[in-house]
Amino acid sequence: MGVAPSTCLARIRTLRERGVIRGFHADVDPAALGRGLQAMIAVRLRAHTRESVKEFIRDVPGLPGVVGVWHVAGADDYLLHVAVPDSDALRDFVLEHLTTHPAVGHTETSLIFGHLRGAVGAAAVID
Repeated sequence: MGVAPSTCLARIRTLRERGVIRGFHADVDPAALGRGLQAMIAVRLRAHTRESVKEFIRDVPGLPGVVGVWHVAGADDYLLHVAVPDSDALRDFVLEHLTTHPAVGHTETSLIFGHLRGAVGAAAVID
């Protein structure tokens, strides 16, 4: 890009201080870790009480295989991104951790065939 390293570092520091850049991550291949099957699981809670929501968000992010949790609007309340070894492990995850959870009323699982990462506004922010 023709920008001196010191200028680049100063820009990155400024973006971090302003909260534009919240952190950095490693793009890890789940299949390389033995988790070749990924899915998005839509979750609908039984009730929308503070206690049900607190219980769900306390328990779910730490479950084995959970990559991300999104609180969403619409027919479902949460979307869970999970990475597991195979379809048996996915079934077991849903049965052992979600359908038995007292806050969960309904789940719907969609397999992920591929993933593309977008670059929302990255070029405009850095320039």
